[in-house]
Amino acid sequence: MRVVEARALRKVYGEGNAQVVALDTVSLTITEGEFAAIMGPSGSGKSTLLHCMAGLDTPTSGSVFIAGQDLSGMKDKQLTTIRRDQLGFIFQSFNLLPTLTAEENILLPQRLAHRKPSRDWYDAVISVLGLTDRLSHRPNELSGGQQQRVAVARALIGRPKVIFADEPTGALDTASAANLLQTLAHMCQTLGQTVVMVTHDEQAAATTNRIIRLRDGRITNDDTVHHTPGTHTTPSTAPGARHTADHSPTSRPATHPGTPGPTPRLEAR
Repeated sequence: MRVVEARALRKVYGEGNAQVVALDTVSLTITEGEFAAIMGPSGSGKSTLLHCMAGLDTPTSGSVFIAGQDLSGMKDKQLTTIRRDQLGFIFQSFNLLPTLTAEENILLPQRLAHRKPSRDWYDAVISVLGLTDRLSHRPNELSGGQQQRVAVARALIGRPKVIFADEPTGALDTASAANLLQTLAHMCQTLGQTVVMVTHDEQAAATTNRIIRLRDGRITNDDTVHHTPGTHTTPSTAPGARHTADHSPTSRPATHPGTPGPTPRLEAR
């Protein structure tokens, strides 16, 4: 299933001699269950591409489709609904409210929308992220890696079609970064989640099953990585390290590998 589709995206900043082309007719498709990395040097257009695909920025021309819905021409209220109901976001900063517990931070977007996640989905998310014994803790009682996992749970709890992650390991130490990457890969395997991640880190990209490289606003390479996502990250650092991903080859479009542990496999909406 096509979850995200970009068609001939072009993004231009400025005018005349000051014009900068950030994206130059970029087209790509992200399918369900993929863990895709977007890479490139500074100024390559990788963050601009993610922001356009996520409805956070408007392309100068071209179209973006989320689960078949064309974002082009949507009004702000419509885009807000799409972002709230179908997209999840993870950034470098954790953006947790300090007065709330981990559980309250995770559930806050759903409560603001007057919604309640299913108990099975909630339990699966908390289990995959290894947060069961941290739900009553406030952010200042959690490590950086634990805070980022709370932010991931908050992004995931609404069962989004896709999670967009912009340099999610940028504020983490090496061990916490490896932990988070293994967790993201495990989410794709066990929950059928789709993740699109911008990163400048080759080691981070190696945990995904697809690497899209940009330079000067154009895609220069788009390669399927022939390993199960997450196998390049040290498993012992991951939450629930009882599971070990297999090394069977994968190809795009991605399929959902078999569940590597006892966590129930639930389909992302």
